[in-house]
Amino acid sequence: MGSDSLSEESPERRFRTLFISDVHLGARGSQADRLLDFLKSHDADTIYLVGDIVDGWALKSSWYWPQSHNDFVQKMLRKARKGAKVIYVPGNHDEFLRNYYGTHFGGIDVVENTIHTGVDGKRYLIIHGDIFDLVVQNARWLAHLGDKAYDFAIQMNRLVNFFRRMFGVPYWSLSQWAKLKVKNAVNYIGAFEQTLAGEARRHGADGVICGHIHYATIRDEHGIRYMNCGDWVESCTALAEHEDGRFEIITWTDPQRRAVPVPRVAARAA
Repeated sequence: MGSDSLSEESPERRFRTLFISDVHLGARGSQADRLLDFLKSHDADTIYLVGDIVDGWALKSSWYWPQSHNDFVQKMLRKARKGAKVIYVPGNHDEFLRNYYGTHFGGIDVVENTIHTGVDGKRYLIIHGDIFDLVVQNARWLAHLGDKAYDFAIQMNRLVNFFRRMFGVPYWSLSQWAKLKVKNAVNYIGAFEQTLAGEARRHGADGVICGHIHYATIRDEHGIRYMNCGDWVESCTALAEHEDGRFEIITWTDPQRRAVPVPRVAARAA
């Protein structure tokens, strides 16, 4: 079981629903240890895993599976056994699971997409989002090339933050800051949000909850609510639904376990 064999700790905050995406287990940039720390004090009756939880692309390139990655898988299986509803919507990095729609793994349901109904009765389409990314769908070689460049940026990001910690300076994402300065990246995010909002309308939903671009946000436009979970590679964010129906993005980069506001920065199409 590993270091989380562990007794389940009593969570400090319990939600109606948690939405987690883009953990990228198997990739060296995954911050699964921070996610495990987050889950020690946050829990929910329903947990949606909104794609790219496992990074099959990275695992094909080179095997990397530290104990923290195994601990997260075991924690999800344990939560399902104890009665939590866990729903897995695969993304492009864990697309191998798309052959198993409609099946159950240890109590975890694998689905192509689904509808989540909020406290107020509003319906939200849950989808990873990569099928609306033309780069991923039509130029996979380019997507893989971009993935390698992104991995390099993450390694540089670790180096920068190593020195920042030495001087007592808070965590900062070099790669997200760089991409915020690139006009095409900002335009891409806007187009992605509009496309996903349109897909929600086609499903007769009031909103959409997705991942894929590693950019956590809650946005209301033209009668559609767009919510992105973010990721656990750079921003370390999760989307939470409170018992009263309010949605919140929680950022977990502070080592003192203090939730901070989500940074308004751009991120990649993964």
